Order: sequence, then structure tokens, then C-alpha cells
Amino acid sequence: MAGGRAFRPSAPRRAAFAALLTLMLLALLSFFLSSAPAASSRSSLASASSPPSRLAAIRRHAADHAAVLAAYAAHARKLKEASAAQSLSFSTMSSDLSALSSRLASHLSLPEDAVKPLEKEARDRIKLARTLAADSKESFDTQSKIQKLSDTVFAVGEQLARARRAGRMSSRIAAGSTPKSLHCLAMRLLEARLTKPSAFADDPDPSPEFDDPSLYHYAVFSDNVLAVSVVVASAARAAADPSRHVFHVVTAPMYLPAFRVWFARRPPPLGVHVQLLAYSDFPFLNATSSPVLNQIEAGKRDVALLDYLRFYLPDMFPALQRVVLLEDDVVVQKDLAGLWHLDLDGKVNGAVEMCFGGFRRYGKYLNFTQEIVQERFNPGSCAWAYGVNVYDLQAWRRDGCTELFHQYMEMNEDGALWDPTSVLPAGLMTFDGNTKALDKSWHVMGLGYNPNISPEVIGGAAVIHFNGNMKPWLDVALNQYKALWTKYVDTEMEFLTLCNFGL
Repeated sequence: MAGGRAFRPSAPRRAAFAALLTLMLLALLSFFLSSAPAASSRSSLASASSPPSRLAAIRRHAADHAAVLAAYAAHARKLKEASAAQSLSFSTMSSDLSALSSRLASHLSLPEDAVKPLEKEARDRIKLARTLAADSKESFDTQSKIQKLSDTVFAVGEQLARARRAGRMSSRIAAGSTPKSLHCLAMRLLEARLTKPSAFADDPDPSPEFDDPSLYHYAVFSDNVLAVSVVVASAARAAADPSRHVFHVVTAPMYLPAFRVWFARRPPPLGVHVQLLAYSDFPFLNATSSPVLNQIEAGKRDVALLDYLRFYLPDMFPALQRVVLLEDDVVVQKDLAGLWHLDLDGKVNGAVEMCFGGFRRYGKYLNFTQEIVQERFNPGSCAWAYGVNVYDLQAWRRDGCTELFHQYMEMNEDGALWDPTSVLPAGLMTFDGNTKALDKSWHVMGLGYNPNISPEVIGGAAVIHFNGNMKPWLDVALNQYKALWTKYVDTEMEFLTLCNFGL
């Protein structure tokens, strides 16, 4: 390859980075070769052996490799002048693959005889691109390699999580699917309530702060009382004026008594306000008005209802104008009052984007073999993350976002548009063109799967998110991050030791 040797690092650096580079390339290769359409296995799509399906798969591979080589080209341009030939090779190959991808997209209906030459050309180009990338792997900085590896690990983890969810036969709110320690904690709290029923009000009087739009309101949907207590405690300790922060916690009816016992025995700290609700407290949530409940009750959908309640925020809290949605696996490190003063430019949703190169874009979450998806969305659009989301409820009501969500849920009744066990695709579709990108320091992700997040990035984050499978309350948690969560756990609650929490 022209000019390639000029970019090889010194022998000590090659030795130091060899293991990391090998792992990165193997992970990338595995991911590219195992990519699958976003549609559910129950979809009535054409068989994988048909020419359109093969071309669609090849087109995705070509697009993925084009994105990787485009990223290499961007880095190569920043190197010394001698890299010009290498940069040109990357750019040329990336352009060729992008053009090939476009040709494949426009020839999905070709007969078998016409497909074979295109298929051979595509496979040859992809093979050449893979060789070019492999030969150049040592020419790029460590941080770029780590970021690509982290994104790949995340993508593979998401695929595994979807596979696990697809195999479940009941909702995550069922006691049988709850980790044993969390289930034990809920049962201990319920036992305490039964022992002294007079000590815990069945339906505490609502506080006027719950409907005051001048305060800072958060919504948390969860059946994990321990995790919610950490979210509330961390936000209270980080707030300049905790008394202005109001948490609306919504859980399943079976867990509401446990939440009430916890917060009665451990009142919200520093004057923050906590409203505890069950989704059964909202009469408009029924099978007649909600396609989600209709599909669940009809046995057509096995999803966690709590995950989808976020699409009903304006109806759940009609007096409020702005709400911040927090996932239950986050820790708040800085005062979040500034989120209520952000200008969303008239948009409904404020969120941190999570795309890098060709990764985590719409094409990874939506099934672009479906005509309705092709017509309305761009596979290259950058996906954003749930975890910290600022919602302008007035703009939401103005634009009818809940009604739009209902339309997409009805279209996806057979699971053909996206994997229904994942709530993010529904959000990408509902708020497409209606999302304002927030500064990344508001929401740093990956503490549940990525061991390489720098202390500086974590220290500068307003909220850190333990998304991934290695939750901080589990034994598999990443040790270097666990203390960031456990320092907010109320270890004086005796039920924690009784339920064998390894804190």
C-alpha cells in the first residue's frame, strides 16, 4: 500500500497496543458479519435466501465498511504530509463503497441472474476494504481505537440483551424475573408494612409541590426501590436548592407498597419532594386508549409496560410544562436546575446523541426494508439516548406526539418495523426531527459495559448512566465504577444486609 510504512509506530508501541488492536478488529469483524435486520423474527419478511434479502444484507455490510474507512480517512488527514497517499486510498475506497451501497439499494428487485454479478462485485470490494483497514490498523491513535471498540462491545451487548428479552415469557415486572436480592428487598418492605399497617398511609395526601410548574420536576419509571432511592439521594445532594426538586416515581401496583415503606422509613433527603404512584392510578391508561396495553392484554406483546409509560408524560402530569425523565440506573453528580432553562428551540425532546462514525444510527434500530420506514426516516440519522431527557410538555401537546406514538405502535403490531422489546426505536420515530441535541456533559453513558471511560469524563458529567448489563447493584458490576453508585446507598437500612446485597 502506498505510503503505508511511513505510519507504522515504533516497536515498543506496537507491542503495547497489539492486544487492544487485535481485540478491536475481531470485535468489528464479528459485528459486521453478524449484523441482522432490525425487524422481529415474527415479521413476514422475504426469506434470507432471496436476492432482495441478500442484497440488503450486502448493502448494510458495504455501508458499515464505508463508515469505518471514512473515519480512518478523517484521522489520516490529520497526520503528517506523507499520509496523503494513504488518505486518498481510504477516501477513494469509502466513496466507492458508498456508491456501491446506493446501487444495491436501487436494484433490490432484480432477478437472480442480474443479482449475481452485483453480489460478486460487492463481496470483492468489501474484502478489499477489510484488507485495507486491517493493514492500516496501527496508524491511528489509541483513543480512536478504544472508542470504536467500546461502541462495538455496546452493540454486541445490545444484541445479546435483545436475544434474552425475546426468550422471556413474562414481563420484567413479574417477581420471577427480578434479581433475587431486589425481590427480597421488596418482600421485606411489604412484611414491615403488614407488621405495622397503621404506620404507613395507604394513600398519602398529595403535596401542592407535585403540581407546581415553577419547580423542577423529574419522572422515574421503575420497580427497583433501591435504585430509585439512589437517584433521589444523589440528585438531592447535588442540588443547590433541593427543596425545588420534585420526583414523580411511577411503579407497578404490586411494588407501590414497598416504595411507600422505604420512603416512610427513609424520608426524602434535604427537603426534596417525592410522589409515589402506580400506573393503575391513571385511569386513561387502558386497552381502549393505549395500543401498548391493548397489545399486552391481547397477548400480542411481551414488554415491560413501565418502559412505555414515558410516552404518556403530558397526560400523567397535565399541570406541568417541563419534565426531565431519568432512568433508574443513573447517578446525579451536579445540580440539574440548568435543564429547566435550556432553550430547546421549540422542540419536544432534549437528549444527548450517541452516534460515532457509522454506529448507533437509525439504521441500527429500525427496519429499513419496510416501505414506511424508508419513506419517513434516514438510516444515517444520529440516534440519541434515553437516560436524561428534557421534555417540553407544552410542545409535546402542541405536536400531538402521543398520538403519533400510537400510530407507530399500531403499525408495529407484528414487530416488523422495530424490535418491540426495545423502547428506543419508538422514541426515535416519535421524536424524529423534534429532538434538540444536548451537550454530552449532561449525560455520560456506558458505566454498565465500558471499562475505559476516563475519570476526567466521569468527573465532568452532570449525570452518569450505568446502562448495560453490569448494573451497580449486581455482582457483575464494574469495580472501578461501583463506588460512584454505592456511596448514595442508605446502608443503615437493615433489609439490605438481610437480602445479601454485596455493597
